[in-house]
Amino acid sequence: MPVEQIDTLVIGAGQSGIAMSEHLRDMKVPHLVLERKRVAERWRSERWDSLVANGPAWHDRFPNLEFDDVQPDAFPPKERVAKYFEDYARMIDAPIRTGVEVTNVKRCDNRPGFIVTTSDGVIEAKRVVAATGPFQVPQFPAIIPADAGVRQLHSSAYKHPGQLDDGAVLVVGGGASGSQIAEELRASGKTVYLSVGEHYRPPRSYRNRDYVWWLGVLGKWDEIKNKLKKKHVAFAVSGYDGGKTIDFRRLAHQGITVLGLTKGYERGVLHFENDLTANVAAGDEAYFDVLREADAYVERNGLDLPAEPDAWQLLDDPACLTEPILRLDLAEAGIKTILWATGFKFDFGWLQVDAFDEHGMPFHKRGISAESGIYFLGLPELTNRASSFIYGCWHDAKYLADHIAIQRNYVAYEKD
Repeated sequence: MPVEQIDTLVIGAGQSGIAMSEHLRDMKVPHLVLERKRVAERWRSERWDSLVANGPAWHDRFPNLEFDDVQPDAFPPKERVAKYFEDYARMIDAPIRTGVEVTNVKRCDNRPGFIVTTSDGVIEAKRVVAATGPFQVPQFPAIIPADAGVRQLHSSAYKHPGQLDDGAVLVVGGGASGSQIAEELRASGKTVYLSVGEHYRPPRSYRNRDYVWWLGVLGKWDEIKNKLKKKHVAFAVSGYDGGKTIDFRRLAHQGITVLGLTKGYERGVLHFENDLTANVAAGDEAYFDVLREADAYVERNGLDLPAEPDAWQLLDDPACLTEPILRLDLAEAGIKTILWATGFKFDFGWLQVDAFDEHGMPFHKRGISAESGIYFLGLPELTNRASSFIYGCWHDAKYLADHIAIQRNYVAYEKD
C-alpha cells in the first residue's frame, strides 16, 4: 500500500493549528491538519464548565472573524470559543482530519522529510508543525501521598462545585485558574483555602480600557523596554464573573483563607512558606506599576480617558495576611479535596527528532527548530508574551508559514 504524502503536516487543530492552516493556505502550501479528538478539544473537555476566555471578545480572536453573538467587551464562554474555532476552520476550509492521533515522528533515511506514524496509518511529510500548544500534560508536585485520605485532582479534571466531595477544599495555585475556581467554590458555599505563590497581578481594566489594550499600547505584549519578568510566575488576571481584577484581599474578605506557597506534608499536616505577605506586596507593586504607566501614557498622548482614583485604593489586610497560617492539619480543617491549579508540562515524546535541548525543552528561534523541517507553534514566549494567546499565535503562525514558503522555494530552485 502506498504511503500518503503531504508537504506540511500540522499536528493539532486548536487555535494554533487552525491559524497555521490559514496561513499555509494563503501561501499555497499543500498541508494536512491532524487532531486526535475534536477541533478545539481542550476547550471542550479539559476545562471547567464556567471557564471564559481570558480576554474580551474584541481582542481574543483571529483578525478575519468576529464573535457575532458576544458583546465586544464580554468574555466568551468556553463552548462559544470552541465553536468559534470550528466556524473558523470551516470558513477557511481547513483540511482537518479528526480522531487521528500521532504516535511517532522521525526523520526519513537518505531522503528529505519525516515518517509520521498515526493511529490511522503512516504519512510522509516534508515538514511537521507541532501545534499542540502549552497545555499538554497536567502537572502538580508530589507533595501529598495518595493515601493521605484526601481526594486530589488537577484543575483540568475539575468541572463544577457539585463534582467535589462534601467538606472544605484547598486550591493550590494563585493564577487565573486557581483564583477563579476558588471564588466559584466559595460562592457555592464551600469552605475554601487558597495557596498562593509568586504572581503577576495586573488590573483587569483601568480608565475604561481592558488590560489587553494597555498591554498593546504600553508595549507589554512585545516586552520591549520593559522590566524583565520572572519565569514561571502565575499570571493573575481573569475574565470570570464579567471580568474583575484578581485581588487576594478581596477573596479573603469573601471568606477564602489565603495561604502561602505549599511546601511540604507530614502526618496529615501541610506546611506553607512564610512568603504570602511578600508575594502579595510584589503583586500589588506590579499592579500599581501598570496604573502609573497607564496614567503617564494618557497624559503624554492627551487622551480623554476618565480618571479612576478608586483603583489606587487597597482593601484592609485580612487576618490571613497579617498573621499568615504556616501549617494546616487537613483533618481538623475538614479538607476533603485538594485541587491543583498548577499548570501543565510539555509532552513531545512522540517527536523523535533532534529538536530539543539538554533539558528536553524545544530548541527553537521563533518556532523554527534546530531540526530543519520541524516547527513549534503556540508555546509560551515563542515570540513574546502573546504567543500562547489566541491573538498572538495567529501572528506567529504567519511568520512560520512565510518561513516554510521560503524553504520550499530553496528546494524548488534549479540552476539554468
